[in-house]
Amino acid sequence: MEDRGAQRSWLARVRVLLKPSINDPQGQAIQNGLRALGFADVVQVRAGKYFEIVIGAAHARDAERQADEMCRKLLANPVIEDYRLEVEHHRTVGDEV
Repeated sequence: MEDRGAQRSWLARVRVLLKPSINDPQGQAIQNGLRALGFADVVQVRAGKYFEIVIGAAHARDAERQADEMCRKLLANPVIEDYRLEVEHHRTVGDEV
């Protein structure tokens, strides 16, 4: 059995947005709503998705690799969406400061 080292918890934060060349009707509807509420200075709104995923892995690079694969396979449609992810240590109750 392979020793994968001590598992730690990592928090992957993933932001998914439509590519700039793709029309964003949801963003346009939000922009129109904001303008109707008196926010006339709003120039553009792009709507997207945001995920927080806690991953158990020995190292940050392993968690990042898993999160990237999740994005490519499910969370983002690479034809019309771009994604950005960041991974950091996930502190839980009881972790030492």
